[in-house]
Amino acid sequence: ALSAHGLSARELVAALAAAGVAEQAGAIVGDGRYSPVQAGSFLASADEVASLVVTVRNGRPVYLGDVATVVRGPDEPTAYVWHGAGAAAGAGQGGHQPAVTIAVSKKPGENAIDVATQVIERVELLRGTFIPDGVTLTVTRNYGVTANDKAMKLIQKLMLATISVVVLVLVAIGRREAVVVGAAVIVTLAATLFASWAWGFTINRVSLFALIFSIGILVDDAIVVVENIHRHRALEPDAPLARIIPAAVDEVGGPTILATLTVIAALLPMAFVSGLMGPYMAPIPINASLGMLISLAIAFVVTPWMALRWLGRHGTQNAQTAHAGADSRLMPLARRIFAPLLDARRGARNRLILWLAMAVLIAASVALPVAQLVILKMLPFDNKSEFQVIVDLPVGTPVEKTAAVLDELAREVARAPEVRSVQSFAGSAAPINFNGLVRQYALRASPELGDLQVNLFDKADRDAKSHEIAQRVRPALAAIGARHRAAVKVVEVPPGPPVLAPIVAEVYGPDARSREATAAQVRAVFDATPGVVDTDDTLIASAPKARLVIDRRKAAAAGVSQQEIVATLSLSLAGEDVTYLRDASKYPAAAQLRLADADIAEIETVLKLSVRTSDGGTAQLREFVRVVPAERDKPRYRKNMLPVEYVVGDASGATDSPLYAMFAMRDAIVQVVGPGGSPLAEHFISVPVDPYRGGAIKWDGEWQITYETFRDMGAAYAVGLVLIYLLVVAQFGSYLVPLVIMAPIPLTIIGILPGHALMGAQFTATSMIGMIALAGIIVRNSILLVDFIRLRVAQGALLHDAVIESAAVRAQPIVLTAVAAMLGGLFIVDDPIFNGLAISLLFGIAVSTLLTLVVIPLLYYVAFRRSEQAPVRAA
Repeated sequence: ALSAHGLSARELVAALAAAGVAEQAGAIVGDGRYSPVQAGSFLASADEVASLVVTVRNGRPVYLGDVATVVRGPDEPTAYVWHGAGAAAGAGQGGHQPAVTIAVSKKPGENAIDVATQVIERVELLRGTFIPDGVTLTVTRNYGVTANDKAMKLIQKLMLATISVVVLVLVAIGRREAVVVGAAVIVTLAATLFASWAWGFTINRVSLFALIFSIGILVDDAIVVVENIHRHRALEPDAPLARIIPAAVDEVGGPTILATLTVIAALLPMAFVSGLMGPYMAPIPINASLGMLISLAIAFVVTPWMALRWLGRHGTQNAQTAHAGADSRLMPLARRIFAPLLDARRGARNRLILWLAMAVLIAASVALPVAQLVILKMLPFDNKSEFQVIVDLPVGTPVEKTAAVLDELAREVARAPEVRSVQSFAGSAAPINFNGLVRQYALRASPELGDLQVNLFDKADRDAKSHEIAQRVRPALAAIGARHRAAVKVVEVPPGPPVLAPIVAEVYGPDARSREATAAQVRAVFDATPGVVDTDDTLIASAPKARLVIDRRKAAAAGVSQQEIVATLSLSLAGEDVTYLRDASKYPAAAQLRLADADIAEIETVLKLSVRTSDGGTAQLREFVRVVPAERDKPRYRKNMLPVEYVVGDASGATDSPLYAMFAMRDAIVQVVGPGGSPLAEHFISVPVDPYRGGAIKWDGEWQITYETFRDMGAAYAVGLVLIYLLVVAQFGSYLVPLVIMAPIPLTIIGILPGHALMGAQFTATSMIGMIALAGIIVRNSILLVDFIRLRVAQGALLHDAVIESAAVRAQPIVLTAVAAMLGGLFIVDDPIFNGLAISLLFGIAVSTLLTLVVIPLLYYVAFRRSEQAPVRAA
């Protein structure tokens, strides 16, 4: 129509612009005359736009409606967002509906619970006014509620753990002693919370877990002091408490201080773990160390004062009877256990058998991870209330096709009974969440990209965990994706620091072609490895594009400016908001001039548009523009300034650990041929120094964080052992005694690893925290035993008798503190993340405590049996 009337597209722009911005407006017609619009009016409706006179030909006006289709309506959508309820939540009632998602973030330092509550209250006030009755508003994700639920449950567990410890002391020692210990624990927890706040920590899941985990450790000092006061009262029933308490506290003062410092020495180095896990884990060692120092001060200041006030002369007879009963039961048992081990003739052989048995048990325990009876993993999956489905269709897929695929996937997911609702985002990114911090999902805005946010019912209202649900729906979603040539990934919220993917292979090479070829081979290995799912890569399929090149010589000869040609092409391909309708609305609608979608599909149609030449005539764009075939630019990835391609995947199945899946692929990876036929270099820790000489692969993802975390925690473990050794040397003035005291540390493995195997749990970073803490706890028990032996020898007892007596007399405080620490772990054993810590405490303490009561006195006897009395230095 434009060609028939001899008009150019830019003349339509001029006409619309003039009519929309001038009070006396019109268009410059082709013969130089002025065609006015009605004076004093503006374009106010689609009809007025269509009736605008653009020019006059042969004495007849040419209206805009003659050369354009005028339609009043919204812009063509570039993205689709839908919301639908799950099958169990009434999906059949409303189905999937168009939606707008609003995400609200809190400022640093604010309480997430308060912010979420206030936002929801404000939204409720808007119903019926700003939010019309026909609009349904649904809260799909509320981290304030989940944070509050977790905090309340953990506070309840903290209270139960405290009550359990008090009940333990009540049963083992007495009613008034339990009150003293309970008061000491409450004061310690309150002071620890204050110290944690002063340090800058907030009350969150990790900090509360730190308190629950350390509840048994925090009460140790008070239990040791109260138990020793109780014992001295039984030994001296007629002595006044004012004299008994200082002597009792002094007797255990040195070993208690040393034992507390050894636990801190074992825990505190973990605060220096680097990488992403450092800030995540820091509250555990710092809060526990602060609590230990506070509990030590309270045990030596508040506990003796409360014992003087509360114990009085009540229960003296009961204490004497209880002490006698404990001696009568434990001393004969200790003699029977140690008799064959201390026998003059066969003792050496029996002890050798015991050492060999310990070595066999340790070796068997270490072999459990090798045999995959205990799976190693960074952190286990948490039981979240959401997961994502990430969809990548072929490049060039229209957003309508992406929306259709997402709708099919959403309906499949919604069939799961645990699904509360599903949000679909086609061509647009979902609001950023924890995964989006590193995986950059917030940048996904192309028409071929989609995202499903799957919201589950609260974990209290479903039996299956979120990880089980994700595994269950993955095969069906993958089948749908395969039918549409789409890459479908089920992405769970990580329990710890997020990574690009659980399994990541970084492919380096001298040029783009070799990197792409190598990455394709690596991707094939991923696809062929059992247990590796959701594979993908950063390789983008080649897509054609047309480059429009202006023939500047011809344009200049015709008197057509390049700017005019570019403006016309831009108008035809992208459209242009020329003016706005003055219809008295608050937000005036734009009058957009553009070609129809059917015309844009063919570049030849676009090139038929005319431009005005210098002689007043028109010429088609094809006379000045030629089409050059080309390919679309592809995204380029760099890491540490080196060009790289990524191949990613996830692990699923019985093992369910990315580490094992990664190492299972290594045999096939070494067969991959690099550039020039050279073998592919493999790196685990750092990127290749010079990848331009040949192909290389660097493993990243969860492996990198696992390596860094366990490396740092191993170093912290070693530093803790050195600090413990130095502390014990300083206390006892001997280089041999610390070796005896620290000897039971390897015995914790006998409980930790078999405990994980029995519980079917993975050995994770939290399990390692428990293992490190056990080093300090076991050394604490050893110090109490060794200190008692040295004290009895200094009082004139034979080493043989002192060894047996130490196991009998110190058994009660050691077992009490051990059970108290186990109670703290018992209340977190059901947590998906921290159950490794709980298992380490429960099984490690149970096994190592029983073995320590025998091994430590026996090792001390072996070390110093050649002298009739052991060398003694006052502690």
